Amino acid sequence: MKLHRQNYYAWLAQPVTDAEYDAAYVANAIFDAHREDPEFGYRLLHDEVTATGIEVSDRTVWKICSDNQWWCVFGTKRRSRWRGPPRRRTRIWRAASSPPPRPTSCC
Repeated sequence: MKLHRQNYYAWLAQPVTDAEYDAAYVANAIFDAHREDPEFGYRLLHDEVTATGIEVSDRTVWKICSDNQWWCVFGTKRRSRWRGPPRRRTRIWRAASSPPPRPTSCC
């Protein structure tokens, strides 16, 4: 595995960094606020989280909500990729690919 022992033992002493711990704490607070009021968007969730005393930026709240797909209930509907049946052939294509007309009898 060719790992340096000093770095490995430093990681072994503290496997979760302080930044990861703080990010998890903020995500937990955002999730609690979202669970109480799912109609709130990320801006109102930011207000709820900062009211509890956690200092976090608006952009960080958006990023956490986006990564975890915590959307507002009243958000815009997502369109599916299915657009309907395939388009029909045009008149020019039909005229070029159709057989010649049958002769009619005059008598």
